Amino acid sequence: MKFLLYGATGYTAGLVIKHAAKFDITPVLAGRNLQKINTLANLHHLDYCTADLNNPEHLDNILKNFKVVLHCAGPFSKTAKQMQSACLRTGVHYLDITGEVEVFEHGIALNEQAIKAKIMIMSGVGFDVVPTDCMALYLKNRLPDATHLQLAFTNINGGISHGTAQTMVEGLGKDGFVRENGKLKAVPVAHKTLDVPFDNNIKTHCMAIPWGDISTAFYTTQIPNIETFTGMPKSGVVFARSGNYLGWLLRSNWVQNLLRKRLNKSLVGPDENTQANAQTRVWGKVTNAKGQSAEARIFGIEAYTLTALTALNVTKKVLEGNLKIGYQTPASAYGQDLILEVEGISREDI
Repeated sequence: MKFLLYGATGYTAGLVIKHAAKFDITPVLAGRNLQKINTLANLHHLDYCTADLNNPEHLDNILKNFKVVLHCAGPFSKTAKQMQSACLRTGVHYLDITGEVEVFEHGIALNEQAIKAKIMIMSGVGFDVVPTDCMALYLKNRLPDATHLQLAFTNINGGISHGTAQTMVEGLGKDGFVRENGKLKAVPVAHKTLDVPFDNNIKTHCMAIPWGDISTAFYTTQIPNIETFTGMPKSGVVFARSGNYLGWLLRSNWVQNLLRKRLNKSLVGPDENTQANAQTRVWGKVTNAKGQSAEARIFGIEAYTLTALTALNVTKKVLEGNLKIGYQTPASAYGQDLILEVEGISREDI
């Protein structure tokens, strides 16, 4: 019941290590930096190895000893393809915690290869996108002829990790996305806003973002029109929209490098107090051609803790042989109630 945890020195991977014993599975720590991996492994009394994604032969030799890899090294747009290719070569099941649309779309393109290799490729086994993917399928089952899906989330009193911030920096100045008539469509960032009832009698201002469900929810439900939103104050929406006019500047190497240096100096991730007190909310709504609709919300724990728990839950299922071959989303493989298997999560209709 061992699995390879790649990117083990990252913030979210640290939470995976912390909670793994609850699931009776054991991570073997892996990453590029020998000193950091060695120190971390000694601290937790775990096995470890070094692995470079740019050294396929070495990576293959390591993966051959495992059934599954949980890939936690972001930004995943720069790391997922190498690890997925290695898993295809070695017959190892692939999981990651991304929320990046392009990574999901690449995984879908690997479906036939994954079937031939008899492996499962599943991205987004964390807060990105387990709660929202389960919500999408739940609403689809309530209104089977739905043509439109809206999903939104917010993180109350939470923070962000270094890895999440790096991914956000990489996305500065780039287009947003929606799913329109079954196709991905580029749109300006924060092109639309929505007031979402995450709680009774309280609505939260949200803006459109290219969340992973633009890809995964379509695969899971086949609903052709999908929009995703996150809670954001109006001042934040104004700032986000400014990137639509300054994209050329925000994408420039010197701005990207400057922001990365600042992140490396200042940002770690939510502390234990934040983890204990923060909460997440997920909301969804589907509508059909007749104007009928169904709406629900999920009440959840802090986002990074939730990511660790859902990732470990899926990892354990795969280790036990509970999986589907080929490309899968969390809900396509494990159903609408996968998210409810995590303690502290509840769902209600609106």
